[in-house]
Amino acid sequence: MTTVDTPVPATGGRSPVRGWLAVLAVTLGIFSLMTSELLPVGLLTPVGAALDVSEGTAGLMVTVPGLVAAVSAPVVTVATGHLDRRVVLVILIGLMGLANLASAFATGFAVVLAARFLIGVSVGGFWSVAGGIALRLVPAEHVPRATAVIFGGVETASVLGVPTGTVIGDLSGWRTAFATVGVLGLIALACMLFLMPKVPAERTVSFAELPRVLKGDAGVRAGIAITFLVITGHFLAYTFVRPILQDDGIGDHMIGALLLTFGIAGITGNFIAGALVAERLRQTVMGIAVVLTVAMTLLALVDTDAVTAGAVLILWGLGYGAVPVTFQTWILDAAPEATEAASSLYVSTFNLSIALGALFGGFAVDGLAVTSVLWIGAALAVLALLVPVALGRQERDHDSG
Repeated sequence: MTTVDTPVPATGGRSPVRGWLAVLAVTLGIFSLMTSELLPVGLLTPVGAALDVSEGTAGLMVTVPGLVAAVSAPVVTVATGHLDRRVVLVILIGLMGLANLASAFATGFAVVLAARFLIGVSVGGFWSVAGGIALRLVPAEHVPRATAVIFGGVETASVLGVPTGTVIGDLSGWRTAFATVGVLGLIALACMLFLMPKVPAERTVSFAELPRVLKGDAGVRAGIAITFLVITGHFLAYTFVRPILQDDGIGDHMIGALLLTFGIAGITGNFIAGALVAERLRQTVMGIAVVLTVAMTLLALVDTDAVTAGAVLILWGLGYGAVPVTFQTWILDAAPEATEAASSLYVSTFNLSIALGALFGGFAVDGLAVTSVLWIGAALAVLALLVPVALGRQERDHDSG
């Protein structure tokens, strides 16, 4: 998460309570943004049917914002380098809210894609700026916890935002789901306006730092490769989990509940990984790859009903829920002297992988079969498993040499 802020803690005179309220406002903003980016995962079928496009084409609703966010993360940060960070965050969250409301009233798929483009700008820019904002809001001793809370917004959106949006869509229609997220973003905007102090820009991370970090550290390169493989594989399959479940004969009324089960398992996976990464980081990364491989393979092989599908989605959720905290920790540990530049690469890779997963998953669904995305996703997870193995071998060769 490329940050424009210097590592200066919040001023001693500022109320910790006011600072924490500001942190919660930012967390609500990033939760609504990430939920917005991933919301179409649970709504592909009804949106495609309503706007007369195939499920593969509807997957562009995930591809477009992911691609745009991958670019906008560094670009927005550098372009707004002299603006108050509160102003930047407010503008970006407002843009997201209006874009979702436009989607809710869209009469054609082109309007939805234009709105999804604007959401990509918002997601990339907001995440990159918000990544280091806790440093400016709370006293120094509270910064680690405040940062964890903000990133918890990303995690919670990933594992709970989509299922909740799907449930809303099933009960009241997909337009209501988009409108709900848009209104949530506008509520976050109001909270930031009233609860955040001014946060003047201090400095920016230059574009020149990014290739230097990637070229100079094998650990960063490995972390970026693992992120690319796991996130691409996950979203290649998970974007189309609704039609996969429908092909197994599971009714629409059950899919929202199953995705909510996935989300609850994901929160559990996050806590499990949080307890493991300090001492067993590499093993946790490899465990994630194994769990995701097994889950996708089982869903492809087993003729599921609601119970067996729920069991597989619990396993899948445990694996994916562990991803953000584990991969972010890997990147920060690999580049302790260049955390801002390394994290910006991680944000761009994460969002690019979401986009590519949804894009190529759409090609596979339209050109092969719905279940093909599970096999491809599992194959990418297996490749991710090999990266830390290769890195360990390289480190041993270096030490022995």
